[in-house]
Amino acid sequence: MPEAPSIPYWHLWCDETGVSHQTQCNLTNWEFKGVGKAAPQWNNQMARADSTVVFTVQPVGWVGEWHENPAPQWIVVLSGRWWIEAMDGTRIEQGPGEFSLGEDQGCTATADGRKGHRSGTIGDEPAVLMTVQLHVPPVHKPGHFT
Repeated sequence: MPEAPSIPYWHLWCDETGVSHQTQCNLTNWEFKGVGKAAPQWNNQMARADSTVVFTVQPVGWVGEWHENPAPQWIVVLSGRWWIEAMDGTRIEQGPGEFSLGEDQGCTATADGRKGHRSGTIGDEPAVLMTVQLHVPPVHKPGHFT
């Protein structure tokens, strides 16, 4: 059997003081099995939950000032590039095929208006994203999805 994969993702989360952070985590909970009659493959199945899939197209130069994600959500970059900045100053950039977990609900606003995160496009093309909004309460702990 081949070695199980470890796939990185960024987790934007809120600590007990209400400050958002970004932590690089890895999907590691893999099972090697077939789906239907297909040959075995690595699968990392998340807990079942109600969800909403939303596709977004962020125009060139778009900036989303300080805000929280509307729900815990997986965010997958389909094309273009974008950046995400947490309240602690951590800023990451992502391109096609990269993904993150936005789970910064419950942050506390700072005196200068920072709450949640900022995000925006990079370069001369729109950022096209697919989000899977999970209708579950946020967990204020980095990397709890493996």
